[in-house]
Amino acid sequence: MIEKYSSGLVAESFWFVEFKQFIKLRVEGRSWDEIKKLCLEDNLLGISKPYRAKRIFGYLKNRVEALDNGILDLFLSSDLTTQKIITLIGAAKVNRLFFEFLYEDYREKNILGIEVLTPSDINIFFKKKQEQSEDIAEWTDVTLKRLRSTYMNFLVDAGLLTVVDKQRKITPPILDVALENYLKDSGETNMVKALTGVS
Repeated sequence: MIEKYSSGLVAESFWFVEFKQFIKLRVEGRSWDEIKKLCLEDNLLGISKPYRAKRIFGYLKNRVEALDNGILDLFLSSDLTTQKIITLIGAAKVNRLFFEFLYEDYREKNILGIEVLTPSDINIFFKKKQEQSEDIAEWTDVTLKRLRSTYMNFLVDAGLLTVVDKQRKITPPILDVALENYLKDSGETNMVKALTGVS
């Protein structure tokens, strides 16, 4: 888990399709240099601007590298729902604040039986973190607003929130047994708790 707080997620998207491509290539034995070349020269990501493709390659590389070979293999043999959850896990493992949001805020609402996640819920979480961290205290309101939007989008894309009548309803996943056991065996029990709301 990354130690330093970062607001870098504002520049990122869920990128499920691209993440899946990267995992397939890695499991096939492709090196990062080869994958980077595919992104920059063969436009693997479908992005016309090379500097943007290079940045997205870096973000996705970090997420994939945060996962070990066992979970990469599991990703390829899993259903779509589980693959999206693993995509979220990759993002959470490289962003400390996002993981803490899942563990402290999303999980708590699950435990308490709160059905909806609101923008103000995330604002309260950020406020608390600003009081705990000088780094976060220096972030602008614009950054926090964009970050809040990113968090919401990631949770919707991963299936942990479902939009109903413009409300974002909390829909904790029932983890695939293979994924749950893998995480627990790998010492990632807190990740299981963060996603499912287990106390």
